[in-house]
Order: sequence, then structure tokens, then C-alpha cells
Amino acid sequence: MAGVSMKDIKLRIKSMESTKQITKAMEMVASSKLRRAQERVQNSRPYFRILYDTLNTIANSAEDFESPFLEQRPVRKSCYVVIGGDRGLAGGYNHNVLKMAWEQMEGKPCCVVPIGKKTLEFFRRRGTEILTELYAEASEDHVGDCFSIAKMLSRGFLDGEFDEVSVIYTEFVSMLSQTPASLKLLPLAYTPMPGDTQSGCETLYEPDSASVFEAIIPEYLGGVIYGALCEAVTSEHGARRTAMEAATSNAEEMIADLSLKYNRARQGAITQEITEIVAGAET
Repeated sequence: MAGVSMKDIKLRIKSMESTKQITKAMEMVASSKLRRAQERVQNSRPYFRILYDTLNTIANSAEDFESPFLEQRPVRKSCYVVIGGDRGLAGGYNHNVLKMAWEQMEGKPCCVVPIGKKTLEFFRRRGTEILTELYAEASEDHVGDCFSIAKMLSRGFLDGEFDEVSVIYTEFVSMLSQTPASLKLLPLAYTPMPGDTQSGCETLYEPDSASVFEAIIPEYLGGVIYGALCEAVTSEHGARRTAMEAATSNAEEMIADLSLKYNRARQGAITQEITEIVAGAET
């Protein structure tokens, strides 16, 4: 029995060592991707901030400025851009963002633009109206795809297909903290400026400020969606790195515990053999 027990423990140790190698490799890959993703986040943030400032300036250029993108209308149907991951093994990353999205969408007439394989699978199972499946792989989506999504959403909003547009993603706070977030895209809200600021605006827009405003809106939305995608991808790598680091640590603890049990079983077997030899010699 002692020999069989030792064999089982040894096989378990080998299995845990193989698991540890896999989780350690995944942790290193996630760390490498995380550094690149963080650079993308830092580079993308200024883009849509500058565009928003421009939109804000145009909207404040005249007291009677109007645009269909600013129109607050009764919400009969909502559209959500939900950004999740393509794979699991990232702790609660996918669960948290999809839970937040479902809480906002449940019981409301809405459609969704899923980004990420896990997101697409989630809404397919629940029978939610999916506006398009063209951008279902988050790892394959680039800035051009984000602008295509933005133009599609702008057309749908202007045509009355839906009355508000929001993006739900995961915001990268730190290596150990990623927080689900929701951002309303349309109708656009702008910050009114003081009266003297409006009157002092000397910028001329051709052919007119409304046309420039409506031309910039898809670019702004594309920038926001791309920024949210960068945040989400960075959060996914951060969550996966943390999860794999914890899995590696757990594997090391289990290997240490199994090694101790193996040594005890081996010591017990040796002691039993010595006892049997001594007993045989005495007889």
C-alpha cells in the first residue's frame, strides 16, 4: 500500500508541475502584452479628449446651436456596445463587465454590438438582438473597425433605430484593479461655457458649424470606442496576469504539500522495511 500511495503522490506532483509551467508561461505572456497595451491606452486617451473639446467649442459657438446628436428624446430603444474578452482564464474580468451590461439592459428594448467572443456567446444565449457580429473578436479589432462601428451607430441614431447609445467596458485602474464602467455616447452632452467665452469665439467653420459638428461626431465616437477597447484589452491582460500569478502560487503550495506527504510516505516505507529486517534477523 505504501508503494501505491507514493506512486499516486508522485504522479500528482508531476501533474501539478506541468500545470505550474503552463500558468507561469501564461503569466509571462500576459505581462508582455500588458506593457504594450498600457502604451496604447496612454496614446489613445488624448485623441478623443481633444475631439470632445472641439465639439464643446463648436456647440458653444452660438446660443441657438442645434444638432440631432444633441437632441434628448424619449428612449424607446437603446443600443449598447459591450466590450468583453475572447478567452477565459482571466479571473472575474468577463463576468463583471457582462453582469453590469445585463443589469442595465434587462427588461428594456435594446440591441447590442458585442466585442469579444465571450460577449457574443453571452448575448446569444439570452436571445438579445445583436446589431452586428462583424466585430466579435476583440483581439482582431483595430482603430479602423472602431470608426466603422461609430459610423454605423451614428446612422442608426439619426434614423431613429435607437434613441441612446452607450458603451460598457472595463476601465484599467492599476495592475491589480480593473473596474467595469459605462459611458453614454449619444445623445452627446456638452458643457456650456460662460457667455463671454461664447461671444469671444472667433473660429469660422466652413460650410457652417453644424456641418462640421456632425462630421466630427463619428470621429469622436470612434475615438471613444477605440479608447474603451484599449482600456478593456489592457484590463483583460492585467486580470489574466493576476489570475495566472495566483494559479502559479497555488500550484507551488500544492507541490510543496504533496512533496511533504511523499517524503513522509517514503520515510514510513523505509521504517517499515527496517522493522521487518530487524524482526527477521532476531528470529
